[in-house]
Amino acid sequence: MIFRWLRSIWVWSVSALLFLIWVPVMAVVRLFDRDPLALRTGRSLRVLGRMLIRVHLPELHISGFENIRPGQTYSMVSNHQSFIDIPLVSFVPLDTKCMARSDLFRIPWAGWALRLSKEISIDRKDPRNAARAMLQSVRFLRGGCSVLIFAEGTRSPDGNLLPFSEGPFQLAIREGVPVLPLVIDGTGRNLAKNAALFNRSEPMYLSILPPVAVDGWTTKQAAGLRDLVQEKMAAELERIRA
Repeated sequence: MIFRWLRSIWVWSVSALLFLIWVPVMAVVRLFDRDPLALRTGRSLRVLGRMLIRVHLPELHISGFENIRPGQTYSMVSNHQSFIDIPLVSFVPLDTKCMARSDLFRIPWAGWALRLSKEISIDRKDPRNAARAMLQSVRFLRGGCSVLIFAEGTRSPDGNLLPFSEGPFQLAIREGVPVLPLVIDGTGRNLAKNAALFNRSEPMYLSILPPVAVDGWTTKQAAGLRDLVQEKMAAELERIRA
């Protein structure tokens, strides 16, 4: 328990210091970022994300970079185990906007960073807000920026996949962009859902699967596309754990 407290104090303290230093840097980048999608500011946020992950001193395994086609825009879907997932996906080398819970945008410094980068705020309990978030996602995709959605909608308490929503798959079909599945594992073992204390450092995995084309799919078949992608992600999660 003492080790967990010491590790947690270290990680939270250094993370807070990084936010204190980096958010003003992001503000300066945003000041000179003329892109309406704030892509340069988004890249500076992903630099912060990678630094936050390194604070954990993790054994980090990332695979599948070869599955990303330069210049291609994706509707990215990921499973969700921990708050750590948000900075972890910063290692995906794409201009990306992440859809995140609206309450995260109200956290001092962290929320400011999300707002500066124009990440997508969503309140799934508010249908109008959720609709606006999807319209914002469409604008980013049409501007050549990928969108990442955690398809389960919440963090899994045990690391196993929860049911996926149809939203990211409807989005992909409507906009004619491939689905890029991301599979995360190990983050929940480092920081469990609703926990404040970190566990002993466990290996963390980020696997980028081959994209799934949406050619020939209609919006009425979005549930089938969702099930297909979830099966592929479940198989990859099983492979990682094996």
